[in-house]
Amino acid sequence: MSERLPEPEPAVLVVVDDDPLVHELVRHIVAELNAFRIEAFNDAEAALAWLGTHDADVVITDYQMPGLSGTELIAAVRGEPHLANIPIMMITASEDRAVRVAALTTGANDVLSKPIEPAEVRARTSNMLAIRRGQRLMAQRSSWLEEEVRRATAAIAARERETILRLSRAAEYRDWETGSHIIRVSLYSRLIARGLGLPADEQEVLFQAAPMHDVGKIGIADAILLKTEPLDVAEFEAIKEHTVIGHRILTGSTAPLLQTAADIALTHHERFDGAGYPRGLRGDEIPLQGRVVAVADTFDALTSRRPYKAPWPPALAWEFLRQNAGTRFDSACEAAFEGSQSETEHIRATLLDEPAEPSPRQGSAAVAAAADGL
Repeated sequence: MSERLPEPEPAVLVVVDDDPLVHELVRHIVAELNAFRIEAFNDAEAALAWLGTHDADVVITDYQMPGLSGTELIAAVRGEPHLANIPIMMITASEDRAVRVAALTTGANDVLSKPIEPAEVRARTSNMLAIRRGQRLMAQRSSWLEEEVRRATAAIAARERETILRLSRAAEYRDWETGSHIIRVSLYSRLIARGLGLPADEQEVLFQAAPMHDVGKIGIADAILLKTEPLDVAEFEAIKEHTVIGHRILTGSTAPLLQTAADIALTHHERFDGAGYPRGLRGDEIPLQGRVVAVADTFDALTSRRPYKAPWPPALAWEFLRQNAGTRFDSACEAAFEGSQSETEHIRATLLDEPAEPSPRQGSAAVAAAADGL
């Protein structure tokens, strides 16, 4: 046995007239439509107050009433965003054409003359109700489409984030960094962005793009990246190229997320005093996202175990950031990060690395990182 659908609620017809007999007449006329619940008011002010907090489907108003006139009521209703499209019909005994034109110009959908003809009122009210139902149907359709677009966009964004995370982890297999490292750097970067007062959407983009900061390492030759002996000057210069390679991998996309990731990959080793690489950018020449990740990446590198070093105590890492604020790092980014120390410590305690054992195939990468001070 099929489930019975609930009956639709009746539409709301607001009748505004200082003559109670008109209320009853309209109620009788539209009764055959079996579609309305009527709310009747003797003056425009009371009707307007009710409409300010209630929904309605059709309004029928008299022209001449104590207080606000019918045209003034129409103008006031049209000024309310949630009532701007509600169908309104004005009824008037005036033969003055200017009154009718004023009503239509103000926003009335229809104007009828008194004495009213029941069949005409019924037909025109039915037509206005059809308009209102069409409006509601369009609004529902629009809401449904917006939700579908939101879901589709979220699905695309999720796939984009997954692709970025997997590509980031592909780079890790060429180096000593762990999956926890890129997640911690992302979380730290979001803390810094929040401390800087960036909008929530920019914080989220930075959080999602930060894992790509070292993706360019997949383009560094094994002979250099995995060399067991100390790197010479030329080899260390080659290691620095991971910033440019990462930018080449990520640049050219129209997606804001990948554009941000490209900027981060290129600039997260720039220094605020201009002594960084690959371009020697200084101060605000460095994109803000690169300045943020430089702080986050350095802190995590210092406080993490690496094949060539034990982790620094957090207090020493914070002191290193403070001492280098304004030279190596943007002071504002360092201050924003330092303001989140309790959250940072919670992230460190939650996302611990597996103990790292020295490996001969990781030696030169470690030396390169140490030479960079990270």
